[in-house]
Amino acid sequence: MKGAFNNILDAVGRTPIVRLNTVGSHVDSALHVKCEFMNPGGSVKDRPALQIIEDYEAEGKLTPGGTIVEATSGNTGMGLAMAAAVKGYKCIFVMPDKMSQEKILALRAFGAKVMVTPTNVEPDDPRSYYCVARRMVEETPNAVLANQYHNPSNPKAHVLTTGPEIWEQTGGEIDAMVISMGTGGTISGIGGYLKEKNPNIRIIGIDPIGSIYYDYFRTGKITTAHTYKAEGFGEDFLPTTMDFGIVDDVVRVSDKETFLMTRRLVREEGLYAGGSSGAAVAGMIKWAERQVKPMNVVSIACDSAMRYLSKIFDDEWMRENGFIDPEFAGRVADVLAMHPRTLFSVLPSSTVTDVISMMRSHGLSQLPVIEKGHLIGIVDELQLMQALVDGAAENTPVAEYAGTEFAIVEPSNSAALLSELLARGKTIVVQQDGNPTAVLTKIDLIDYIAAKLR
Repeated sequence: MKGAFNNILDAVGRTPIVRLNTVGSHVDSALHVKCEFMNPGGSVKDRPALQIIEDYEAEGKLTPGGTIVEATSGNTGMGLAMAAAVKGYKCIFVMPDKMSQEKILALRAFGAKVMVTPTNVEPDDPRSYYCVARRMVEETPNAVLANQYHNPSNPKAHVLTTGPEIWEQTGGEIDAMVISMGTGGTISGIGGYLKEKNPNIRIIGIDPIGSIYYDYFRTGKITTAHTYKAEGFGEDFLPTTMDFGIVDDVVRVSDKETFLMTRRLVREEGLYAGGSSGAAVAGMIKWAERQVKPMNVVSIACDSAMRYLSKIFDDEWMRENGFIDPEFAGRVADVLAMHPRTLFSVLPSSTVTDVISMMRSHGLSQLPVIEKGHLIGIVDELQLMQALVDGAAENTPVAEYAGTEFAIVEPSNSAALLSELLARGKTIVVQQDGNPTAVLTKIDLIDYIAAKLR
C-alpha cells in the first residue's frame, strides 16, 4: 500500500522538535526539545541499536539465528529487541538493579532474556553488568556484543540521522545543543555533525551527581563515582564512544532536579518524556540562565515517561526518597558569603613537610593541589598520616598522595547540591571561570542552614 512502511524499523527517526512555552519561560533564549521518545521503540536509542545490528550484518558478524547480547539501562535493549524481532535474532540483556520494573517487563515482552545485576559495584567487578554481558557472549554460540559503550556504530547513527535532522529542522538556526551524557554516542555523534556544519554551535553535556563526567571535564581526573537514582545517563568510567573534544561545557543536575523537571515537562508542556529528558531540560535552563544574549537552544527528550510510572510519577516513591519535600533555598555563593576566606593550596612539587606545616599554621585538614590554575587533586590529614606510616620521606612531593575524592561546584549552583556531595564524602572545591576559588566544608553548610532556620 502506498505510503506504508515496509516494517516498524523504517519508522525510526524523523522525530519533531517542539518549543517549550512554560518551562524555562524566564530565560531570554528560545528553548526546544527534539522528541526522541516518539521513536517506535520509545527512545533515542532506536537509532544506534538499528545501526549496530546493520553494521554487524554488513561485516558478517551477525548471521541468521544469532544472539545479540548487551549491557543496557533499558532503552538500547528496547531498540535492539525491536530490531531483533523483525530480523529474527535472539536477545540477552544485562541490566543494573536500579532500573525500573517497566523496562525489565518491556524487554521480556519482546521475548528477550533479562539478567539483573547489582548497581553499586565497580565496572571491572565480575558481577557488574558490563562483565556479565561479556561473559554471556563467550558462553553463547553465534552471539555478538552490541557494545554500545565502545562501538563506533553508536555515534555513527547520530552522524547519519539525528544530526542532519536537527540541522534541517532548525534551518541551521541553532546556537546550542544540550544532551544528557551516558554512553556518549548521542552527544558525540550529534555534536560532531553540528560542529562540522557550524563550529560556533555550543555543545553542552548534562551529567548527574554521582557520575564522573562533570569533574573529568573540568579537571581531567577520574573521580570516584557514587550511586544515584536517575537512570540512563552518567557513567562511572569513560566509554570510548564519549568524545569530550566536541563538548564545550558540562552542567551537573541532581536527582531531585531531574525528577521534578520530568514531572513538569509532562504536566506543563504535555511532553510524555522520561528522566534523562528532565535532566537535559533542567541543565539546559541552568546553562541558558548564564548566557548574556538570547539563543536558539535544543535538547533531546531521550525516552518515554511510560518507563518511569512506578518511580518518577509515583508520589509515594518520590516522597519516600525525599524528592518532593521542600528544601532549603539559596546558592553556593550564599554559603561562601557567610564565610569569606582565602584559598590555601599547594603545588604538586610541595613536599610532605611543607604541606603539614601549612595545615598546622592555618588550622586546615585538607588542601587542594593546584598547578597553573588547574586542580590536580586533594590531600588531607589521613592521606599524609598513612603516607608517613608507610615510610614516605618528608621531602616526597605531595602530588604522589593527591586524591580524587573531590567535587567541583560553581557559585551559581544550588546550596542543596552541597549536602548531597558532602554526604558522599566529597571535598567541595568552588570553581569560578575555570579557576579554584574556595574549599567548602560540612561546618560551612551547617552554619548556613542554621542561619536560614533562625
